[in-house]
Amino acid sequence: MENKNAYIVGSGLASLAAACFLVRDGQMPGSQIHILEAMDIAGGACDGIYDATRGYIMRGGREMENHFECLWDLFHSIPSLEKPGASVLDEFYWLNKHDPNYSLCRATVNRGEDAHTDGKFNLSQKGCMEIMKLFLTKDEDLYDKTIEDVFDDEVFNSTFWLYWRTMFAFENWHSALEMKLYFQRFIHHIAGLPDFSALKFTKYNQYESLILPMQKYLEAAGVDFRFNTEVTNVVFEFKDGKKIASAIECKVNGKEEGILLTENDLVFVTNGSCTEGTIYGDQNHAPNGDAEVRTSGCWNLWKNIAKQDPSFGHPEKFCSDISKTNWESATITTLDEKIIPYITNICKRDPRSGNVVTGGIVSCRDSKWLLSWTINRQGQFKEQDPEKVCVWVYGLFTEVPGDYVKKPMKDCTGKEITEEWLYHIGVPVEQIPELAENSAVCVPTMMPYITAFFMPRTKGDRPAVIPDGCVNFAFLGQFADTPRDTVFTTEYSVRTAMEAVYGLLGVDRGVPEVWGSVYDIRELLDSSVKLMDGKSPLEIQLPGPLNGLKKPLLRIIKGTVIEKILRDHDVLKDYML
Repeated sequence: MENKNAYIVGSGLASLAAACFLVRDGQMPGSQIHILEAMDIAGGACDGIYDATRGYIMRGGREMENHFECLWDLFHSIPSLEKPGASVLDEFYWLNKHDPNYSLCRATVNRGEDAHTDGKFNLSQKGCMEIMKLFLTKDEDLYDKTIEDVFDDEVFNSTFWLYWRTMFAFENWHSALEMKLYFQRFIHHIAGLPDFSALKFTKYNQYESLILPMQKYLEAAGVDFRFNTEVTNVVFEFKDGKKIASAIECKVNGKEEGILLTENDLVFVTNGSCTEGTIYGDQNHAPNGDAEVRTSGCWNLWKNIAKQDPSFGHPEKFCSDISKTNWESATITTLDEKIIPYITNICKRDPRSGNVVTGGIVSCRDSKWLLSWTINRQGQFKEQDPEKVCVWVYGLFTEVPGDYVKKPMKDCTGKEITEEWLYHIGVPVEQIPELAENSAVCVPTMMPYITAFFMPRTKGDRPAVIPDGCVNFAFLGQFADTPRDTVFTTEYSVRTAMEAVYGLLGVDRGVPEVWGSVYDIRELLDSSVKLMDGKSPLEIQLPGPLNGLKKPLLRIIKGTVIEKILRDHDVLKDYML
């Protein structure tokens, strides 16, 4: 390690995780690890800040679950900032055990009335078969295909699709392959999809709960953080079949500089970003026109790297059509008591109790913007006024006029977005303007690339974490390719970081396998019954004479362990034998 330096481009979750693994598992001295960040703050997409000129801002949140194996492997080593002697994992576990997450109202209609989705998916037999067919399709048969290529209205008109697209932000034109990977990765959570009982959340916003503890851990280890340093290119030398990162080109406070590398040095790059180019509005300004835009140059960086070798991926597949990759979120902060009763009426909980509130998003089913909103445990910020409530709102359809505000969401001020939300939670129409003006403040954020990683793709569009031939270079994050896991998760970022560090340093420790519920017959049986709203897959009517084969086949398994498993999971019923 004596003559080895590591340069990590970006300071989002993947980059900080890579630095942590270098310190913890690679035993690299912190002084030899350099984090190059274009912004003036760490965290990347995992943000949560108070802006004195605008208000509280959360561009998004992170939903977590028990089997984020790499994430929890990391955070059991990161000290808690609040509980001496405990880890971040400890405090997360204790919090969610004491206050488990679940929703009491998943969707509304008619301005705040419970839509009574009642845990049902409402899929037809044909819709179930379409999902099953996708589940069984090989990856390579789904390259460059959209969800519209594999589903029709039998799925798109179901409550299942309402749950799915609002929870994961999938659009009809997104990748069928990514849809399949999600289904396989989280098959053990199908039963928890309607009420979010599968999910777990941090106490505070993701910046204060996840990023700050990592940053403090790294600073204590002596890691070198270099803010206001925008990396514009990594230059490669190609010789003897090896791809060697030989120089980093960057701008430090706007001044061009270079960092020369040896083959012994390491370079880790987060390629692409879902929050790159975020446009910030405020209470009285829409996120457009002269609004503030924050950029780090990460898409251009990836393009410059990709020009040098085909194995470095194809960024244009993900960042070339923002009409298909954008949506808008907003943080609404209540200022008094007047809006609270309308919130309580829907979520059936006191939003200022400090415990679970909505338990996940509430989707306004009949909203033209397909508006969803959520309130996590308050306060979401350590220094938040305990009387205020921070509400996170997002709309999937940003280019159509709203139901109350007759403008596209992307053209709306914070006040107008609050008006649209108040309309959908049942505030009397005559009170909406006054409450939006004086009882809340709203900060909208438009994110042009927020679902870029869901765009249809083929093999090689996302580069491998360590591309073939690379000896001192690796990609990190949501646009690096690692088998079986799913993007738009904290786990994916940390997994790529672990693979990158262990691969380049030769760390003699296995990367935990992606949780294998897709190979567990019990989970497959449970999920199939749940997807059919309690019906057995054996009740599906098969074409022609195939239906007549059911009973003879079932008699063959009578008295065996197979019969017991099928009965235990409500697939086999008495009348079927």
